[in-house]
Amino acid sequence: MLIKPALSVVTADHVKADLVLQLALDAGDVEEVRELPKTVAYVPLINSHDHLIGNWVPRAGDHRPYPNSHVWVEDMKESFSFHERDSFWKNDGSFDLSEARALQMAALGCYKNLFSGCGRVQDHAPVQEKTYYNNLPIHVIDAFRQCHSLTLGNWWGGGTAIEEMELSKGKMPFIIHLGEGIDDVTAGEFASLEAQGLLRKNTVLIHGIAITKHELERMAAAQTSVCWCPGSNYFLIGQTLKVEEALKAGVNVVLGTDSTMSGTVNMTAEFNIARQKHPQISAQTLYRMVTENAVKAMMLPKHYAALQEKNCRDLLLVDQVEKDPFENLMNLDAELINLFVVNGKVLLGDVSWLEELNLDEEGYSFLRVGKKEKFVIGDPMSINDEVDEALGYHKDFAYLPF
Repeated sequence: MLIKPALSVVTADHVKADLVLQLALDAGDVEEVRELPKTVAYVPLINSHDHLIGNWVPRAGDHRPYPNSHVWVEDMKESFSFHERDSFWKNDGSFDLSEARALQMAALGCYKNLFSGCGRVQDHAPVQEKTYYNNLPIHVIDAFRQCHSLTLGNWWGGGTAIEEMELSKGKMPFIIHLGEGIDDVTAGEFASLEAQGLLRKNTVLIHGIAITKHELERMAAAQTSVCWCPGSNYFLIGQTLKVEEALKAGVNVVLGTDSTMSGTVNMTAEFNIARQKHPQISAQTLYRMVTENAVKAMMLPKHYAALQEKNCRDLLLVDQVEKDPFENLMNLDAELINLFVVNGKVLLGDVSWLEELNLDEEGYSFLRVGKKEKFVIGDPMSINDEVDEALGYHKDFAYLPF
């Protein structure tokens, strides 16, 4: 199928008007161009840091601000949200996420991302069997190694930081929480990482609140990436990464939501708090963080960061409400997503696309969002129903638009 949006954001630095895109979908040999004058086409956004099984609400953090996140982790384990979530999950401490309830919780986290335009997400958890990643509704990145943090170690599973880095062989990202605080403990983590030989091109540091200007310069020299999670940082610690200095130093900065146990509701909310607290950072720069920068950090195929004119298998088609295409994304919600395709699989769209694209309704469920009738892959409503049945009362998740 051929479509012509009003604007197509090929990359953050290349926006074209009236570009004809050839969708790589089985919709017959239709050569007629469908005009879509009030839409903007993007690549799917990439959330570089989430904990899919942690997307429970409300946030946990009764004793904020915390000197570091390690104190919060222990506090979080005593929170209402943690215990309510575990009454559904019934976690045995193994962090094997292929179990049915864990998969349902991870799927909820995927829908949080899907309904805000994120078609790819890095799920910071111990590496799982392929079945886990294959049974989730969006592209959950499966080629990575991880350690929770240097201070707490890999308490949730996996090897030591050094062992996990060795397993990466430099060919996949090595992801670790670092410097998530304002005390001496977190201030010393960067030096420890560097002393262990873990400041490398494939390293992705999560948060980095305590990282100094000189350390940012060493990161830039090593081509190490950092994931900025302003919503979670400001909520828990009251401070965040020195993001302006990181950008000035040439560090590859990506954006993540963290889980809703500490972070924002979704990527749209993350955009908003980033702009509220750091108005000098443009919408275009934020877009780059969730596309090109994320592809670099996560060592993904380069075409994930650029809209393809021919054989287009990745598309986030959004209703246009702002003239500037980057500003148009800053308040994205599910109602504005016209059509969403990842890896050639249609995830979400206006119901009119079902017939246009010759889609089998069996794999989708239907919902009304605002004034629009939508279809979505899978059935998030039934997962919410199962949560309600297990808890004995209705549970609202703010990131679900129903």
